[in-house]
Amino acid sequence: MRHTTVVLTSLWLVCSLADASQAQTPPAAQGQSAPAANAASGEGPTEVVQHAAQGMLGDLDKDRDAYRRDPTKVGQLVDKYLLPHFDTEGSARLVLGAHWRTATPEQRKRFVDAFYHSLLTNYGSALVDFTADRLKIFPTKVDPDATRATVRTEVKRANGDRVAVNYYLHKTPQGWKAWDVVIDGISYVNSYRTDFGEQIEAQGIESVIKRLEAGEKPGAIGKQTGGKSG
Repeated sequence: MRHTTVVLTSLWLVCSLADASQAQTPPAAQGQSAPAANAASGEGPTEVVQHAAQGMLGDLDKDRDAYRRDPTKVGQLVDKYLLPHFDTEGSARLVLGAHWRTATPEQRKRFVDAFYHSLLTNYGSALVDFTADRLKIFPTKVDPDATRATVRTEVKRANGDRVAVNYYLHKTPQGWKAWDVVIDGISYVNSYRTDFGEQIEAQGIESVIKRLEAGEKPGAIGKQTGGKSG
């Protein structure tokens, strides 16, 4: 996907499609973490994004060297602070499009799980060097009866360029949850839907899942190789 680095440094892409068990289990049954409880307590969309970012950056600041030595700890932060605020199954449905309907329940779970872990494994280390001064969150006014909102942010890249990163959220019984991220005008949902869709049409969803499970970068999935496997 284009702009993968920008998405990651904006803190949310690595949790956009989450662990399969959490994607399929209603939040009320998961033993909510503090961030998940906050999401259900009436926070607005801007506060959801702000508090998730602040929580994660705060933990990173305590010992960034430890996270560099053990990248798996980054995944723990993602699960704790970011995952509760993303509509994981909704995003997965949108990324797979019509292929979600034809996939088996097992394939859906494997796809979501493999995609999330592939992103985290290949790109998660980029989060370690992300600092608060590189992220600006703009206030969002939302009507009390609104069910959808857009939170605008701006990310400063390493070269000093500033890139618009907008989060699209909708209201759920558990609070506001993001379902898409648009970076410099490009939707990650639409981009991955195109990349994965072409590959699925050529080889089948099983091929995409196996490539992700093998650790292939999601951005390389659009490259077609081999024959159809299911």
